[in-house]
Amino acid sequence: MKSGRRLLRWASGIMVVLGLGHLSLVAMTAWTDVAGWADRGVWAAVPLDLSTGTAGSLRNALTFWAGPGSFAVPLVLLGCLTWRLAGRGVAVPAGIGWGLAAWCAVGGVLLVPSPYFAGTVAGLLVVLAARTKDRAALR
Repeated sequence: MKSGRRLLRWASGIMVVLGLGHLSLVAMTAWTDVAGWADRGVWAAVPLDLSTGTAGSLRNALTFWAGPGSFAVPLVLLGCLTWRLAGRGVAVPAGIGWGLAAWCAVGGVLLVPSPYFAGTVAGLLVVLAARTKDRAALR
């Protein structure tokens, strides 16, 4: 496997593991809230207006925004797309890597300690793969 493909595969693996790990952690730590969504019929189980909410409704909203409403799902999708593009020999634009690296660096600084910095590594791997000297390495 060429070096550009290898870099993209590593980047995509990091993204998928971070996203799935985040979703799994939320599911394990807040299972009662997640299960409550099904009990309430799913539709509007997490209301947007929290001004009159109780501590339980705030925890419910936090669980949603930390889980399926977070960037974990798009991160998994981006990781899967990157894996697929690497397999086809298509370069992922460096701007995607820079954006991911910047987002994860800011998140890592704001929330220390956290695995955000692993996302920064994934972003930089995408940048390196896009800027590889022999761009034919992806093809």
